[in-house]
This record gives sequence, structure tokens and C-alpha cells, in this order.
Amino acid sequence: MIGAGIFVLMGQIAELVGDLFPLAFVAGAIIVGFSSYSYVKFSNAFPSSGGVVKFLTKSYGPGTATGTFSLLMYVSMVIAESLVAGTFGTYTLRLFPEEYSGYSSFLGVVLIAIAYIINISGNKVIEATATFTAIIKVAGIAILAISGLVISGLPTILGEFGANNNQTFSDEFAFIAALALSILAYKGFTTITNQGGDIKNPHKNVGRSIIISIAICAIIYVVLALSVAGGLSIQEIIEAKDYALAAAAKPIFGDWGSTLTISLAIVATVSGVIASVYSASRMLGMLSSMKQVPNLNKIGNFKNPALIFTVSLAILLTILFDLTRIASLGAIFYLIMDISIHWGLIRYLRKEIKFNPIIPLIAIIMDVVVLSAFIYLKYVNDPFVLIVSAIGILLVVISERLFMKSHTDSKGNMNMGMEDEEMMKM
Repeated sequence: MIGAGIFVLMGQIAELVGDLFPLAFVAGAIIVGFSSYSYVKFSNAFPSSGGVVKFLTKSYGPGTATGTFSLLMYVSMVIAESLVAGTFGTYTLRLFPEEYSGYSSFLGVVLIAIAYIINISGNKVIEATATFTAIIKVAGIAILAISGLVISGLPTILGEFGANNNQTFSDEFAFIAALALSILAYKGFTTITNQGGDIKNPHKNVGRSIIISIAICAIIYVVLALSVAGGLSIQEIIEAKDYALAAAAKPIFGDWGSTLTISLAIVATVSGVIASVYSASRMLGMLSSMKQVPNLNKIGNFKNPALIFTVSLAILLTILFDLTRIASLGAIFYLIMDISIHWGLIRYLRKEIKFNPIIPLIAIIMDVVVLSAFIYLKYVNDPFVLIVSAIGILLVVISERLFMKSHTDSKGNMNMGMEDEEMMKM
């Protein structure tokens, strides 16, 4: 959860809300806190390696709805993968002269290709590096945030905080819309739900892990945002929006601080892309086994076709869109999927799971408000993002509907092709 996305989202959020951007991370944490309630309840009731796919299957049963929402989750994971790869390119190029700045997408594609090679080689390399890189990036970001805040001066920041809030967009929905991006910084908690088949006492520990992780992220993100606000003016943050953390580190720590931040970004993004390629391709493979998408093993004579498709889609997104548009697409797809999780819990599982329906209802309202404001903002400033999102969602719905009809019997029954025991093992 911590690391890769925050390196680019900090500047993008500041561009929308001015020097109120640290508050956006506070508000985002509150929304995600309500949202996580549904995932905790699902994880406690149905722990498995199926994660979100398992939750959607339990709610909506086999069919177009489960397939559509699952694919939206999958696409949002691939978009996040592309966002992190692009961030790797942007930060890496800060080590080179300005004339090379146009090669960030190329470096992102190279990283995705390397991630493919590592993933196709097996899981041992991923397992060997995951814990090590996680410790480096979490500790590094935490040290950077705390020391930056101390050096820049907390009283000064709090005294000036919000005094000159010059928003790039005068739109009254700007702050609410920006929450879509701050939520994106926390969305990694959903992958914790995939650990239900791997940990001890999953009926309790998956939910606990989600809550603890969100709390840790919230603290680090807010402290980091305050540190950035203390090191740069809002205009400087906006100008360096795709590498704001590196820019903020330089006036506080000097050149070595900027280099350290870039190094942390490289570690975070490399490990993030490798892990994201693995988890996204695994989810697509699971959907194929559940007959929610076509049998990928019958498409050509390839080893791990789900991995090939995932990497190809991520490369395409990295080439076609800049970081702002990639983040926007990811936020839209994720929020729609998130709403479906809450609605599935409220509408279909009241008899199977004990929960307070008010909390997921509040989560739905918050998601709808944030998504509506974000869509309006994009309609005004970048309607192309909405066109791409609409086309993507429409293609997913139509293809899922047509595919579902292909393996529905005369009585309307669908065989998902995977029992609970199998999903538990995946």
C-alpha cells in the first residue's frame, strides 16, 4: 500500500485543491475507513485467496454482474500498475539532464517488461525481494516524512496552512473531487483480502490487517503531505506534480535528500510493478478458471497467457496516457467496483453476515458523492478521460454479457467452474 502511488498522487491532489492537499489525505482515510468495513466483514465471513472476486461471487452469484465488477477491479489493478511504471520513469529521469524528460513512458514500458520476465521465472524471486523492498520503502518514506516535518517546522506549516489556498480550478467540487485520487493512494488494502488462504486465523487476522494497514498509511501520508507543504510553495508543488516528493526534499535536505527520495521512488515503483503484475495476472487467471472470462489457455500456445495479457494492457496504457489521466481512469474504475462491494453486502448477504447496514450505506453515499464530483471535474477540464472510461466500461459489460450467454444452459444456470475449496487454495 505504501510507496509507489504516493510519489505521484501528492502533486496531482495539490493541483486540484491547493495547499489544502494534506487535508485531502485525512478525508480520504476517513472515507476508506468506512469503505473497509465491508471488506473486513467479507474477509471475516469468507476468507480465501479469491479476495474481491470471492466477495462479488457471494453477493451476485455467477453471471454478468460478478464478471463485470471483477473485471473493473482487474482493470483498476492494471491501471495502477501502469501508473506506478510511469512514476518510475518520471523519477528515474530526475537523475538525468532535462532533455531526457520525454522518455518516462519508455522507461515505464521497460520496467513492465522486466516485471514480466521476473514473474514468468517463478515466485521465488518475488518472495525473496518483497519483504526487503517493503522495509526499505516504508522506513525510508517514514524517515523522510518525519525528518522533513521537523526540519521545515511544524508550527510554521500549521500557521500558514490554508491561508493562501489558490486552487488551480475554482470549481467548488475541487476538494471533493480530489478525494478520488487520495482514495486511490489507499486502495492497496483490497489486495490484503487475497491472503485469506495463506495466514493463520484468517477469520480475524485479514480484517485486522486491513484496519492496521489503513491506519499506518494515513499517518505516514498526512505527515508526508505536511512535510512537502513545509518544503515547497503550492505553485512549486504543482509545477513538479509528477515528482513532487523529490522536489520537496531538495530545499529541506539538499541534493542528497533529492537523490535519496528518487532512490526510494525507484525501489518502491520497481517492487510495486513486480507485485502488481503478479497479483493482477493471478486475478485474471482466476476469472478464467471461474469461466467469467474466456479460457485463456486456449488462446495460442503461450506460457501464462494471463500474465502476457496483463503486461500488454499495462504497456498500452503507459504509452497512450500521461500520469494524470492514468490516475483518473484508475479512480473511476475503482470507485465503481467499490460501490458494488458495499451494495452486494447490503442487498444480498444480510442473512449470511452479521453487520451494521448503516456503515456500508454511508460508504456508498461517500463513494457516489466523490465519484460524481470527480466526473464533473473531468467533464469540465478533461472530458477525454470520461470518454475512455465510458468506452472501457461499455466494452466490459457487453463482452461479459455475450460471454455469459455462451455457457448458460437452457435453465439459465451457469457453472462457475471453481468451488470454494479450489478458490481457498489459489
